[in-house]
Amino acid sequence: MGEVISVISGKGGTGKTTLCAAVATCMAADGMRVLCIDADIGLRNLDIALGMTEQPIIAFTDVIHGHYSLQDATEHSQLPGLFLFTAPVRENDALVDAEGFGRMLEQARKEFDYCLIDAPAGIGSGFRLATRYADRCIVVSTPDPASMRDASCAADLLSLDGKEEMLLVVNRVAPKLFSRMELTVDDIMDGVGLPLLGLIPEDNAVMLAAAQGDALILSDDGGAAEACLRISRRLRGIAMPLMKL
Repeated sequence: MGEVISVISGKGGTGKTTLCAAVATCMAADGMRVLCIDADIGLRNLDIALGMTEQPIIAFTDVIHGHYSLQDATEHSQLPGLFLFTAPVRENDALVDAEGFGRMLEQARKEFDYCLIDAPAGIGSGFRLATRYADRCIVVSTPDPASMRDASCAADLLSLDGKEEMLLVVNRVAPKLFSRMELTVDDIMDGVGLPLLGLIPEDNAVMLAAAQGDALILSDDGGAAEACLRISRRLRGIAMPLMKL
């Protein structure tokens, strides 16, 4: 059986979508069969981070309604084994059939090694939908106090919902800024209250890849790309050291 992993954040701007895309592409490059689902209704952009903007992509709600099946997911043009369903542009996330979403994910577990859900920012109904059926959740935070507080709130909410498998990724880490802030990774882990899955450095290659319409790992192999590769393998139980920053 495959695994469903939801990538979440307490607030916008943490790089959650970029992480989701990078982990998915790294898994696919390692031979895994991966399904990505953009659950950010009305504000979808996972296709940009994956480098799939030029491909026609079906909304996951059309699968729930029975108009399409999992076999109709769009496959990445350069990474065989990586598939995507996008979010609908106009639909009230509170009205999405949650049980139908769960049935779709149960089927995805049978057909894919991993299903990665890019959750909307915040802790509204879209957050609930994206995390309800997840086996594990990755909480993405940047080092600033507001992001850490919101990440902690999101983790607390997941805990109240019975989620136990939660991991922290600290994104956009700038070592010199850390030093000036007198901040350590342990401080962030303590503040958010989750075990650390990985660190990702601040890296201009992320924005350049998106601007060029490419997946990050197809345009760069250091910095953030390397960090995401390590994270993807740690998720799969492969012993990998944290990125040294």
